[in-house]
Amino acid sequence: MGTITARKRADGTTSYTAQIRIKRDGKVIHSEAQTFSRRALADEWKRRRESELEAVRASGRPLAKGVTLETLIADYVSAAENVTAWGRSKTADINRLKRSGLAAKDATKLTALDFMEHARLRRSVDGAGPATVLNDLVWLRQVLMQAAIGRDLPAPLVALDRAREELLRVRVVAKAKQRSRRLLADEEAKLLAHFESRDARADIPMADIVRFALSSTRRQDEICRLRWADVDDKNGVAWLDDVKHPRHKKGNRRKFRLLKSALEIIQRQSKVKGEGADLVFPFNARSVSAAFTRSCKLLGIEGLHFHDLRHEATSRLFERGYSIQEVAQFTLHESWATLKRYTHLQPENVPER
Repeated sequence: MGTITARKRADGTTSYTAQIRIKRDGKVIHSEAQTFSRRALADEWKRRRESELEAVRASGRPLAKGVTLETLIADYVSAAENVTAWGRSKTADINRLKRSGLAAKDATKLTALDFMEHARLRRSVDGAGPATVLNDLVWLRQVLMQAAIGRDLPAPLVALDRAREELLRVRVVAKAKQRSRRLLADEEAKLLAHFESRDARADIPMADIVRFALSSTRRQDEICRLRWADVDDKNGVAWLDDVKHPRHKKGNRRKFRLLKSALEIIQRQSKVKGEGADLVFPFNARSVSAAFTRSCKLLGIEGLHFHDLRHEATSRLFERGYSIQEVAQFTLHESWATLKRYTHLQPENVPER
């Protein structure tokens, strides 16, 4: 009826997860699990719980009807299907939660200690960072909130919130650090020289893509989705579908401002035939990112991501004297407070007034 699984942690120690599943007619009617630092403790818990469950069955009383967290996660995924488009990161996080030890437990009986143990295992065994584990708690809260409404379950939201507060206090989880990486002048020169030397024999014109990112503030996936039909040369604007948004991404069509330098880059792109003929930059966004990362490594440029070009472009707009309201017409940030996080002005570039 029960099993014990040993897992090696990142620090070299071993954890032991005791799991009990009861089946009837080939279906799991009861499932629960606990993780311990010693095998003897896992054995003792499994023996005690099996004995308690046997006593319940012998008395003729039905086993308490619960629902596993895995089932609630499946509900959450199903409800979002064809309604909300998730990114790769969230999809991977949700799939990982479905495979976690927490997923097999009765969701209505989860405690703050259960959530805290999950977080610690993610850090010690999986090697996940504090911000990544905090995301787990965010998704778990969404799953439980939906279950509280959709299934009318006594979801342990209070226990989850208590666990999150304590995990933040002891720094097992933490909010993602805001990046403030600026592209240095010599780094920009090295990258452009490198790309220009290779672009003639490469499929992706990385020099133009980097220049366009620095002129337009566009993300790499947005650059690779920009269509010829959505560029208005006369008015210096362009349109983009499914612009990133905290809540509404699908169908979020927005118009953004383009500098003359960005329009010039667009105008010198060659139009392809066949697949991708409608795109200005008909390339895979992941391939663009990979080419950028490889080149940074080759040139010895450390800690620079393609997305940092968006930060750099935004900061340059402020340094040129554009106001927050005006910069938002380029970047398409909904919140000016969020936009502020993307600006990292150099003190020497603030003009005297």
